[in-house]
Amino acid sequence: MAEHAEGGHSPMEQFQIEPLVSLHIGNTDISYTNSALFMTFAVVLTAVLFWAATRHRTMVPGRLQATAEMLYEFVAGMVKDNTGLEGMRYFPFVFTLFMFILFGNILGLMPYGFTFTSHIIVTAAMAVFIFLGVTFIGFWRHGLHFFSLFVPPGAPLGIAIILAPLELFSYLIRPLSMSLRLFANMLAGHVLLKVLAGFIISLGVIFGLVPFMAVFAVTLLEIMVAVIQAYVFALLTCLYLNDAIHLH
Repeated sequence: MAEHAEGGHSPMEQFQIEPLVSLHIGNTDISYTNSALFMTFAVVLTAVLFWAATRHRTMVPGRLQATAEMLYEFVAGMVKDNTGLEGMRYFPFVFTLFMFILFGNILGLMPYGFTFTSHIIVTAAMAVFIFLGVTFIGFWRHGLHFFSLFVPPGAPLGIAIILAPLELFSYLIRPLSMSLRLFANMLAGHVLLKVLAGFIISLGVIFGLVPFMAVFAVTLLEIMVAVIQAYVFALLTCLYLNDAIHLH
């Protein structure tokens, strides 16, 4: 639970998950929360964007169609460049993942918004799902030969015995690194914005001008970070898919 700081609200209060529709199955709480609401918004906005952009397609695209095509081609290029033609079968998943995280990050910057990507349970769930999916693809395509991923090609036997556990450890911590990267970046930026906004209120109109300008600059930075973090998460997914498809 968020705690109230002396003289105001804690910067962490904005991350508090609150039930909107209380639902329970036995002792299990499955309430529809503010986090789930903004996940729904992210899915709906993505669907609406591409429905509206492709509803009346033209040879000379308008702004909406051009935006949708740019996003589509950007992710398609990322998947193709990092996984090859074989990896394009997974493009729908990577594209959906990218758009979900992108809208989730940006919605959290809106007034009264909620950033569900600032919760480790959300980012960890996505990272673990990707890890398990990539591992399944690796074994499905290569069988036990998938274990060769942990043996550096061309390494002498003595060195391979030492490096193989390190490669395996590096592989196993992928979900942790993926989830922490997105979670930490979104959490830190929103805390900073909240703290600076508190200075504006406490210092008043005149003296609050400096923190107001700082909030504006940090907000622009956070928009850039929101896009970059969605890209990084999708890019790492492509790199892990490439390992599962092509091994080394």
